[in-house]
Amino acid sequence: MNETLHTILTRRSCRKFLSTPVEREKTDRVIEAGLYAASGKNQQSPAIIAVTNAEVRRRLTEVNAEILGRPGFDPFYGAPVILIVLARTDCPNRQYDGSLTLGNMMLAAHAEGLGSCWIHRALQTFDRPEWKAWLAEIGIDPSCEYEGVGQLALGYPDGQLPTAPPRREGRVYRVD
Repeated sequence: MNETLHTILTRRSCRKFLSTPVEREKTDRVIEAGLYAASGKNQQSPAIIAVTNAEVRRRLTEVNAEILGRPGFDPFYGAPVILIVLARTDCPNRQYDGSLTLGNMMLAAHAEGLGSCWIHRALQTFDRPEWKAWLAEIGIDPSCEYEGVGQLALGYPDGQLPTAPPRREGRVYRVD
């Protein structure tokens, strides 16, 4: 089996991370894979924010736990890096484009020996005025409207990742 297919077939979501920092070079390669995701009409609408700052991570954890209805829970499972994917609202394919960005980054993370887990609630988080203000603070042009697509918990897995369960049958139809 070729390396690409092996990466696709063996990637699993990670829900327990070591606190070990991820090397910036690895994070950059994961982000680059996201930037090369397919996008409708090559509009490249997704933007990626890499968060390693402890205070911002704490705030993201709090707001995500609140939205989830589980105060005190860490929805990022202790991951030292959070990659936030936003997409421009003027692009009709933004959610699809952002989803492909997240998928590419998950595969790249696995290829780099990292664990990852797609975390929802980015849409609700970045629709809040305080988080819109934060986007402007970090340099995202406020005149360019973005919405949250997803967040990626990223880091070294704490333990072995599970193997993939068997795939359900009856989901492929052929028309010859």
